Parts: sequence; C-alpha cells; structure tokens
Amino acid sequence: MRIAIDARKLHDYGIGTYVRNLLRGLARLDTTSEYVVLARPEDVETMGRLGPNFRGVPVGAAPYSVSEQFALPLALLREKPDVFHTPHYVLPPLATCPSVVTIHDCIHLRFPQYLPNRFAYAYARTFMWSAAHRSARVLTVSEASKRDILKFFDIPPEKVAVIHNAIDERFGVPPPEDEVMRVRERFQLDYDFLLYAGNIKPHKNLERLIEAFHQLRHEGFDHLRLLIIGDEITKFAALRRAVHRYKLHKHVRFLGFVPDRTLAVLYRLASVFVFPSLYEGFGLPPLEAMASGTPVVTSNVSSLPEVVGDAAVLIDPYDPAAIASGIRQALTNPSLRAELVARGLARSRAFSWTAAVQAVHDVYQQAARRT
Repeated sequence: MRIAIDARKLHDYGIGTYVRNLLRGLARLDTTSEYVVLARPEDVETMGRLGPNFRGVPVGAAPYSVSEQFALPLALLREKPDVFHTPHYVLPPLATCPSVVTIHDCIHLRFPQYLPNRFAYAYARTFMWSAAHRSARVLTVSEASKRDILKFFDIPPEKVAVIHNAIDERFGVPPPEDEVMRVRERFQLDYDFLLYAGNIKPHKNLERLIEAFHQLRHEGFDHLRLLIIGDEITKFAALRRAVHRYKLHKHVRFLGFVPDRTLAVLYRLASVFVFPSLYEGFGLPPLEAMASGTPVVTSNVSSLPEVVGDAAVLIDPYDPAAIASGIRQALTNPSLRAELVARGLARSRAFSWTAAVQAVHDVYQQAARRT
C-alpha cells in the first residue's frame, strides 16, 4: 500500500505534535507500506530518515493558501497513492484519491468572533464541510469533537473515528539533574510559579487567568509568579494590557516558544499547571503536565473533562474567581495535591501513541479498500 501524508505543518504547535508522533509511530509500526510524505522543501531530507519506506516530496505551497489547492493535487497525481491523509481540514477539490482527513476541532465554527474576518469563517466552514463529506473517513481526537463534527456537517456517525491523542514519552521520564539546573539558571527560577503552556489565542482564556492570578496575589499568594509559554505576546496586545492593568509586569513572564526538553523540566518545576481554555479538540498540555507529576487545574468544558477524568481540579473557565479557587485548592491542600499527582500519572498512561497510530493505520486500510 502506498500512503501519502501531508506533513507541511510538522513544526506547528498542536497539529505539528500530531504529525510528528504519527510519522514516528508509523515508522515503528509499518516497514512494508510505502510512505510518501508531502513536506516543506527544507524537511524533505528529514522524512527519508524515518526509514527506507519513507520518502519526502517537496510541496512549497503554504497551508490554507490558494496555491495548495493546485500543488497538493499535482503531487498526488504524480505519486498515485492508495490513500491520502490530510491532518487538518483542507482537502483540495482536485484531489481525487481516497482520503482520510483529521478534523481536530470545530473552533472556527464555535468561536467565529476570534477569526480575523467573515472570509476566514466562510473559508473554514466551506473546506471543513467539503473535507467531511468528500473523505472516505474522518478522524478526530475526542468524543466532544465528534459531537461538534456531527452537529455542523451532518455526516453518518460511523464515518467518524475517535482516536485520542497521546503524549511524547519524554514527559514521563524525569530529566537529568544537569538539565533541571540548566533550565533553572536559564530562566532564573528561584521562586514558586504557576505554569501555562500552549498558544495564547483568545479562546485560551489567558486574560481571565491573569485576573485570577491577580486575585490570588491579593489573598496572600504574593510569592507566586505566573509563567506563560506559547506565542510571542506581541501578537496579542490585550494580554499585555491585562498585565499592566493589574500591575503584574514583574510577576507574569511570557517565555514564548520553548523546546520540548525545556518544557518537560518546566512542567516538573511548576507548583500547579493551569489550563483554563474555553475550547479544545483534545488538549495535550494538561496530560503532559500530569505525566510530569504536576497537579493540574483545567476547564470543565469541551473535551477537557474527557481527557483529564478525575485527575484534575475542574473549574468554570468563564469565572476568574473559580479559576483562582481551583488554583488555591491545588496549592494549599496537601492530600488533594497527592491525589492529583497519583491520579494524573495513572491517567496519562492510559493514552498511548502506539495504540493511536495502530488505529490510524487501520483506518488507512479501510479507506484504501473502498476503491
């Protein structure tokens, strides 16, 4: 079987994590199928290192561009795969081979106010609808996302396969002491801190997190700081204004993007990991924090209760006082902290990339047999 996979978003947050783990898992699982990996030109050589049955094919068109509507079908026409997997919602109309599409979430349809304009909403809705209807199978990462897909696109439930994400194995392994010291010194971490990791788009709800942090400091937790890992703050001026509104510029740090090995240390050094997102297709960071032995406070909405189970403090993300209360519980209740750590470690082990990749591979075979 010849399988084509669109890996142009290899280095992104979210979908990039999905693509990297999918490719690594397929390389371990399947040494007989031929994999044609559509990649950015600078990544083509890397694809070949996955194994002798992996071959990179350069596609320079950017995701969500007009040019990808022609570049991807041309590459598929040349390569003639038995099945094509696009790990995001764009399936060009000119792509005619059997296809599998992963729709991670329906955030653009649930929160259109966060899109830059009406055209972006129309684009997202049109291409998600087309991909959902034209593909042989739809993959998604949670039951919550499946419910949204069925609501918005009216396709048969049996067409949608829920295959949960998992975490990188490195988060479950204690980092070497010299790596811990390197991170402490690099970021001058000689204090207790709350941690958030992910992007900092509006639905991540960081303005309310900053307000909750402000409340905690006024309740006597003035030794705490808040570290936010994600995009550069310059992209979202509202967060900078929130920090200055509460005079927290000395107590809230935006670290931008950090490598996974640094993130693994930061999870373990944090007093509490806080993830008050309003909507997630899956939400990997809380699971990564759990695998690192860190208590988690997260939202009681969307897929997050499905992911964390009983291993986190669940809060109403629309209420800063509720966010502050959840953090306070995780900080001050020793028995609760111990329970959260133990349950979190067990919960994180329930999600496996080996199992997820096997399930995706099975869907490839099903889609190819439909021809």
